[in-house]
Amino acid sequence: MLPSNSFDSEFSVSWTHRLRFTDSSFNDGTLDTLISTLSPLKILPVIDCGVTTNTAFMDDVTNWLANSVFETSKPRIVEGGEVSKNSMRVVDQVLEDINTNNLCRKSCVLVIGGGAVLDAVGYAASIAHRGIPIIRMPSTTLAQCDSGLGVKNAVNYFGKKNFVGVFDPPFGVVNDIRLLSSLDNRHWCSGLSEAVKVALIKDETFFEEIEQQSAQLLNRDLTAMGNAIQKSAILHLEHITNGGDPFERLNARPLDFGHWSAHKLEQITNNSLTHGEAVSIGLVIDIKCSVALGLLDNAIADRIVSVFAGINKIKAAIEYATVRCMPRGTCVCNIALHLTHCKQ
Repeated sequence: MLPSNSFDSEFSVSWTHRLRFTDSSFNDGTLDTLISTLSPLKILPVIDCGVTTNTAFMDDVTNWLANSVFETSKPRIVEGGEVSKNSMRVVDQVLEDINTNNLCRKSCVLVIGGGAVLDAVGYAASIAHRGIPIIRMPSTTLAQCDSGLGVKNAVNYFGKKNFVGVFDPPFGVVNDIRLLSSLDNRHWCSGLSEAVKVALIKDETFFEEIEQQSAQLLNRDLTAMGNAIQKSAILHLEHITNGGDPFERLNARPLDFGHWSAHKLEQITNNSLTHGEAVSIGLVIDIKCSVALGLLDNAIADRIVSVFAGINKIKAAIEYATVRCMPRGTCVCNIALHLTHCKQ
C-alpha cells in the first residue's frame, strides 16, 4: 500500500503501425489511401538525394505533387548515406522547413530515402512541436527489410552511433519495390543481412528460402527480393508490436543480434563498410562466439556464413575488419575488449 502522499497511475497508449507493400506507390492509390487515413493539413516531402537518380520514380513524385489533392510544401532534397546523420545539418534543414511552411502537429512529413535519412528526418519530425506524424518510404534493401519500419530515430553524436535520438513510431511505412531498381549491386545485396538476422531469430523456413534463393537474390531477381523483404519486414514488425518491449526498456534485445559490434565496426572503418556489411560481420562474430562457447554446432555456423558469402560477397569485408580491428591471434570471444562501446 502506498503512503498517503504518493499516487501512481498506470496508463497505455493505443497505436496502429501501418505497413504497405507496392510497386507503384504514387499511381495505385497506396500512398493516397494511407495519407487520407491521417488527413493532414499540410505535407512536407523530404527526399534523399540518392533517390533523385531514379528518374522514373522521380517523374511519379513530380506528377503526384503537381496533381495531389493534399496541400504539399516544396520538397526538400537532403544528402544521403551515413553523412546525413553524422551532424545536425539534415535535422536543422527539416526543422527550418517545418517552421517556414507552418507545419503543425496536424501536418505530416513524407520522407523518401535510405535508413540514415529516415533516422535523421524522423528525429527532426519527432522533436518539432513535440512530434509531427511521419510517413516513411524506405529506398534501400536494408531500410525496407528492417530500419525503415522500426520505432527508432537518431543521429550520431560525440562520434557515437545513434547517441542522440528518440523512440517514435511512424504513422505508416510504404515499401515500394521500384525504389530498389537504382541501387548498385553492393547496396542491393548488403541490406539482406537484416533479413538473414531476423530469419535466424524467428523463422527457420525463411532462412532456408534465402539459402535456396541466394543466386536469384544476387542476380537482382525482383520477385525473389520482394518476397524476402516482405517476410523480413513483417517479422521485424511483429516483434516490435507484439514482443512486449517496443521501446527497449528491458534487457533482451533480440533484433540487435550482430549489432553490438556492427555499429562500432562502421565507426572504426570510417563507414567504409555499409551498415548491412557491418551487420553481416557482426552476425558472423556472434555466431563464431556461439561455436566457441559450445552453444552452436560448427556445421550450422558454416552454413550461415556460406549464406552471407553467397548473397553479400562479404568474405573480403570480414577479413578486412578482423585484420584491421583486432590484434593477430585475438580470440573471437575477446573481441569485446577491442570493440569497446556497446551500440546505443
